[in-house]
Amino acid sequence: MPEAIDVVIYHNPDCGTSLNTLAMIRNAGIEPHLIEYLKTPPTRALLVQMLARAGLSVRDVLREKGTPFADLGLGDPALTDGQLLDAIEAHPILLNRPLVVTPRGVALCRPSEAVLDLLPVQQGEFVKEDGERVVDEHGRRVATA
Repeated sequence: MPEAIDVVIYHNPDCGTSLNTLAMIRNAGIEPHLIEYLKTPPTRALLVQMLARAGLSVRDVLREKGTPFADLGLGDPALTDGQLLDAIEAHPILLNRPLVVTPRGVALCRPSEAVLDLLPVQQGEFVKEDGERVVDEHGRRVATA
């Protein structure tokens, strides 16, 4: 029987990495709390707490591609964490995803297989959408070259 743990994923259903991460959570026998972060972004306080638990800085979770990152000048190293958090609050698309929260920790799951460190054993084989085999038929992580 799968280990019962509470998992939250801040998810974007249009993101392949997020979809693969969600599928690996389900492959561990867990149905996570699914939060579409563009519709329901984490509060500033919650985001700060998650980043602290993950050992990440605000800059670590800023997404550049397909966002107003450049237009807002967010690459400026003089900007404070507070200013970057203000930008994420105003434009949730700036938050990189997926963020996964479990009792075992918090992680920005890029690449998607980073989620495996937060989960119990996989229930079987897992192959990403692009065909990359991540977990074998015995639920063990496949070594990457």
